[in-house]
Amino acid sequence: MLINHHPFQVNQHGHLEIGGLDTIMLAEKYGTPLYVYDVAMIRKNARTFVHTFKELGVKAKVAYASKAFSTIAMLQVAKQENLYLDVVSEGELYTALKAEFPTDRIHLHGNNKSIEELTMAIDHNIGCIVVDNFHEIDLLTRILQEKNKKADVLMRVTPGVESHTHDYIMTGNEDSKFGFNLQNGQAEAAFKQLNQHEAIHLKGLHCHIGSQIFETEGFVRTTDILFNTLADWKEKYDYTPSVLNLGGGYGIRYTAEDKPLPYDTYVKDLVKAVEHHVSKLNIAMPEIWLEPGRSIVGEAGITLYTIGSMKEIPGVRNYISVDGGMTDNIRPALYQAKYDAVIANRANKPVTREVTVAGKACESGDQLIKDLPIPEVESGDILAVFSTGAYGYSMASHYNRFTNPAVVFIEDKKDKLVVRRETYEDVVRNDLSYE
Repeated sequence: MLINHHPFQVNQHGHLEIGGLDTIMLAEKYGTPLYVYDVAMIRKNARTFVHTFKELGVKAKVAYASKAFSTIAMLQVAKQENLYLDVVSEGELYTALKAEFPTDRIHLHGNNKSIEELTMAIDHNIGCIVVDNFHEIDLLTRILQEKNKKADVLMRVTPGVESHTHDYIMTGNEDSKFGFNLQNGQAEAAFKQLNQHEAIHLKGLHCHIGSQIFETEGFVRTTDILFNTLADWKEKYDYTPSVLNLGGGYGIRYTAEDKPLPYDTYVKDLVKAVEHHVSKLNIAMPEIWLEPGRSIVGEAGITLYTIGSMKEIPGVRNYISVDGGMTDNIRPALYQAKYDAVIANRANKPVTREVTVAGKACESGDQLIKDLPIPEVESGDILAVFSTGAYGYSMASHYNRFTNPAVVFIEDKKDKLVVRRETYEDVVRNDLSYE
């Protein structure tokens, strides 16, 4: 049976399974907190994007946004699925290099790229740099001149579209730290610099309007705005892009309140919008690039916790506390994000009460889930939180000097440790004595 409409089964023992393996066995083997991923689901999500473009006969690149979850093992899976890769830092690029990810399939993002980051990207001949501001153009120009090299770039623009999502993850509106503004002339001024640059080849435009978006209207509207600009630049400068990167941000299911669209729907609606404008302008169809991250890994991951203390406040709230929390999943505290969960060793038991799941950190705001329906529980039971595959591990911290959890991949009913659990020695490794 499926559990709470999430794509996981309950076995004959009443235990939650992931990838055909008993989560209680995994918790006993690897300890908790524990991130667990169903790799087959990751592959299925990636292939949906890639295959939809192929079915439509449209040239495209699907770049996994590694900020969602970046480890050597994850990037190896992305490489195996012939994805491209979106990185935003030296650390993410270094991880890609350690995973032996083909550098010509790597794209560098970021609103404040350092000289070191740009130099590292150029030295390793990555496939594309997404230029974000005038300062970066100056830095890139200097580095390319010093090294006598050239670079392919996209120019990131903010189209002025406000997506229906949390303010902290809305990136395409006019007031954004990212990109060149299309409304105030900055984008055209940057275009003139890049389009005439001797060492820079401007392949096209990039935009990203936000994350966790459940409709296609915002993406279509963004495409309309981009082509209004491209029509103007075609007339003024005879410019036609070879690439149009429409970002990512496709929503996933965290709770029953979320109604995500099938991933192929986003692709089909975007292609339809681009084809309409291409026909209207009578230009060649640009290659379409997308950057899904959360939608590839989010629902494929769960986090397992051990329940410890329980507290009842009559007439107010009942708490259960777990051995993790905001240090391994900051999103509820940061975004007020909502999650669904189940008692993994009592997954088929009828619910009898509602509780708030509190974390272990010394913060009143460390509450993972409010008003979660559960059966009767005991200390030592295992809580499984769904849809934690994105922005859990990647945003984990050492607050209160907690160690970061281990990560386990499940594929073909086999479990494999891909990130070791940190030790306390790891936590103090860079500390220096003052005595």
